[in-house]
Amino acid sequence: MGRGAAMKSDVPIRAVTFDVGHTLIEPRVSVGEVYAEVAARHGCGNLSPTELERRFHAALQAAGPAVNTRDDWARIVDGTFAGLVAKPPSETFYPELFERFAQPAAWRIFDDVWPTLDELARRGLRLGVISNWDDRLRALLAALELAGRFEVIVISCEAGCAKPAREIFDRAAKLFNLPLAEIFHVGDNLEADVCGARAAGFHAVQIARGTASGADNIASLRDLSRLIPPRVQ
Repeated sequence: MGRGAAMKSDVPIRAVTFDVGHTLIEPRVSVGEVYAEVAARHGCGNLSPTELERRFHAALQAAGPAVNTRDDWARIVDGTFAGLVAKPPSETFYPELFERFAQPAAWRIFDDVWPTLDELARRGLRLGVISNWDDRLRALLAALELAGRFEVIVISCEAGCAKPAREIFDRAAKLFNLPLAEIFHVGDNLEADVCGARAAGFHAVQIARGTASGADNIASLRDLSRLIPPRVQ
């Protein structure tokens, strides 16, 4: 067990960083459903949203952590639809898909986000984002009225590195001007968020909604308040 939910340290936590996708926000409608809808509108027939969802996650996994550009996403979408459509989506409806997920209406903020951010800020903790995302994220966070809640926002497309690489966590620590051990990270991906953050020197825990909280995971962001001891002023 690394630094995580069972946190025992004499070093105070002064900042908390969050992953974005499936930690702060999730698609309002599943990727598979959106892909099927747009494909049907472009004459590709009635494709199975469930199958498209499965194919999407397989293509995303194969692409690795650094998906930073419009071209990266085009390859993932083409891989998702490979063998299902006559022409690759990159030559037809891909721009519509890319734009759809740039819009705030495509995303839902989890119910535990605002209360958690309010509570952590009330306690004087500094807040940040560390996300593997492309150049749509800053505008998206602003449109969702989340950007102003974070002092530090580190995005892989701008940093030139991606979680779980140590460099992206180092960058966040430098922007906070804090030691690595004084930062707590939370995200949904065990390898990228928990293992990566701990290897860099952060404390970290996985958010796994719908499960029971354990030694290395929490079921709600609200659990962060009890995991992070109050600072001695």
